[in-house]
This record gives sequence, C-alpha cells and structure tokens, in this order.
Amino acid sequence: MKKQTLLACSILAATLLLTGRSTVAAEKHNALLASGRFLHIPGPNPILVPGKEGAWDDGVIEAADALEDRGSYYLFYHGTGSGKGYQLGVATAAHPLGPFRKHGNKPVLEIGPKGSWDDRHVACAMILKEGVDQYTMWYSGHGSSKEHPGWSVGLATASHPLGPWKKHAANPILKRFGYVGGVVEAAGQYWLYTAHPIGSTGADYSPMSLAVADSPAGPWTPYAKNPVLRQGRWGEWDDGGYSEAEVLYSGGIFHIFYGGAKLDPERIRTRESIGYAYSTDGYHFTKYTGNPVAAHQANPNAAAFAEVHAIIEPPVIYLYHTLRYRRPPSPAEAEQFPNVEHLGVQMLVTGSPFRLDVPVLTRATLAPKTATSLEDCPPICLSSVKRVALTVECTYHRKGVFPLTVAIHSSPDGERYDTVSLHNLVNSFDAGRRCQKTIEIDTSARFLKVLVNNPDPSQSISSIKVTATLGG
Repeated sequence: MKKQTLLACSILAATLLLTGRSTVAAEKHNALLASGRFLHIPGPNPILVPGKEGAWDDGVIEAADALEDRGSYYLFYHGTGSGKGYQLGVATAAHPLGPFRKHGNKPVLEIGPKGSWDDRHVACAMILKEGVDQYTMWYSGHGSSKEHPGWSVGLATASHPLGPWKKHAANPILKRFGYVGGVVEAAGQYWLYTAHPIGSTGADYSPMSLAVADSPAGPWTPYAKNPVLRQGRWGEWDDGGYSEAEVLYSGGIFHIFYGGAKLDPERIRTRESIGYAYSTDGYHFTKYTGNPVAAHQANPNAAAFAEVHAIIEPPVIYLYHTLRYRRPPSPAEAEQFPNVEHLGVQMLVTGSPFRLDVPVLTRATLAPKTATSLEDCPPICLSSVKRVALTVECTYHRKGVFPLTVAIHSSPDGERYDTVSLHNLVNSFDAGRRCQKTIEIDTSARFLKVLVNNPDPSQSISSIKVTATLGG
C-alpha cells in the first residue's frame, strides 16, 4: 500500500512539473506576457453612471462592449429605467479613459415588441467592424412569454457604431445560449463566447462556452466539449464562475479577461476580480499563473469588477467593467444600495518604460469665486508608478484678473483624504487666452485628488482640464 501511494505521488509530482513547464513555455510565445507580468493601475472611476431620474437608464448600468474606431472610443452598456428591462446604450470619448458622454437620450437598441423573443431585455452587446461602414452586433435577448424562455442570441447591423441598428429578421440566431461575451473572426470562422449555462456555478454566474459558425447569422454549432473555461477549484479566487467576458484575437492568440467570482448568498454582494486566460486554438484556455491581474481591493470601495471588456493598445490594456461597491458610493445612493452599479475601468501595463495620461477633472466652466469639491474628482492611484506630473489647462475671460488654482490632496487608502493639501498649483495666467502649466508631484502618496478653485471676483473660467501623466 505504501509503495502504491509513493508511486501515485511520484506520478502526480511529475505531471505537475510537466504541466508547469508547458504553461511557462506557452506564456513565452504570448506577446502580452513578454514582460512576465501585468502592472495594474486602477482607473479614474467611475467613468459612467446611470442617467438622471426619468431617463431611460436611471436604474443600473452594466458594461456591454468597448470599441475603438477611427480615433474614437465607444463604450456600450445595458441599463434599466422607465419601468423597462435592460436596453442598450452607448457613450463616446476621444480618449480611452474618457470623459465619456452618452449618445442621445434613448437606447441605441431597444427591447422588441410585446410577444417577441427580446421584449423583456436586450443586453450584452459585442460589436465587430467588418468593413469600412459595416458593423455587426451580437447581443443577448430575453422574452417575457413562455414561448421564449431564457437568454438567446440575436444579431443587428449598422453603418456606424452609433447606429441606427437594424435587428436581423431571423432572430434569435442561437437559442438559449446565455450572455454574449465576445465574438472573434479567425481561421475563416466566427467564434462566439458566452457565459453559459447561466446559474450553473452560482446565481447568475457560469463557465464560458463556445459556438462556431461560418457567417455572422449562423447556423451556429455549440462546441461539443463545452465549457472552454471552467470556474476555479473550491477555495480559489474564481471558484464561483464568471460573468460574461470578451474574447479578443491578437498575435495568433485568443485572449480573455474575465471577472472571476467569490460568491455571496446575496448575488449583488458577490466579489469579483479580473483574471486572464489565453488559447492558441480557441478551444483550450490556459489561466495565467499570476491571476488575478486586477484585484477589486486595489480600487477604493470596490466590491466587484464584472462583465469585463478589453481594448488592447500596447503597452496598455484597458479593461472596462461593471463596478459594484462595498459601501454606498454617495449619500444619494444609500437608499438603493447594494443595488448600485456604475461603469469602471482598470489599466494593465505590459511593458516598460511607459507613459499614461489619465483625465482627472474636466469642467466646461467654473463660476467666479467657486471651487470644485474632492467628491467631484476620481481617485488617482500612484501605487504602481514611479513618476507623475499634473497638467492644468483653462481659458480665461478677457476681463479676468486672477489665475486658476489647484489644491492637490493625498490619501493612504483612496477614501480618507488629508485636509491639508500636498501641493498647490497656480496656473499660468494671460487674460483672454488659453493657458497651461505642468508640475511634477511627489509619488510617495498612494492616492491623489484635486480641488480646482476660481478666485476671480467677477469672471468665469472655461474649458478646464486637469490631466495626470503617470510614468514607470
């Protein structure tokens, strides 16, 4: 018996050693892992919040997809409001970190007519650009009747990311296949990755599954050996499964950044951090040995990074996600907490040296003798950077007499800020002109926020922009 036990242990040890070596070898061929690590920098969160009372998205909003096209960034999201279920909206920006501005005052893709397969929810968009003016969207829909149970997959097309989007006549193109995470076009086929079967690992969580087709509308064939990405073993950081997550194809590798769950009996309180996995064939995924690559604890008051979508712009990877909180993010949201969801972003830096411009605060105008508050500014995390500079820009009125001032406050945890400023910046001044000033900041603090003040007694200051440049 002892010899058998010894032999079994030896076989197990050899297997683990070979597995470890093969994993390390595979990682060496992955360009994203060339540096051997992901440097995590929390974003200036939240980057998007629900609409004002009465808006179509005044309930909760959740991440759907992120797309860069012709120098513009499109952040798709699904939101609730006006007594309706999820519908799809989009916000745009000229910079991957924003500021993002919502497009229009209604969804870009609405729920279907009563009795249709998607008359209750449309959500989880994934967009591919397939021509100069050709965009294809896959999305998840849910009906309210017994004829259309569960979440199915639909298709829509447009000549611009902002729409108008036209739903495919043969929808749904794939029945009861979960939440759309990502669609990849590779090797002459379309690869559809979804969170499916929903609820099989925990309430509203699942492994990741795959279906393949020769055209956007299908017919789609589910992979016979689904799922392609399983939850972690019991006790691991992602043992509760996943929310939907985008899969990207770059450098001959399938990449997936996903929200891994530690379940709570109350689903909305489940904790999620971001992990990474990759595959050379689209079927067999290897989890990164350094997971999670973005822990929710790094972002002040964050409880979950869910529904992750990525834009890769080496050496930076932007991870857009649903952001949930440990405590109410504001007094106004205390009543509906914990059912508060915003959109957030995390950055992963894969190479060094790097330079990253982070928008800190923008204001169209600041009235005379008024100032912003620290609550108006997102926390800027410095824990992973070696250098930081702050740039202040503004336009003065031609009758202005005093320059804009900026007080910089530091914090050890991103929630409690010193009452005495760490630095005070007085911007350059030239009445009637746009002025700019940059200073270097002490990086010994972990978090920074800024307070902007207009001391002018009679004139407003306009087009205010504060940017932090992070380096490492």
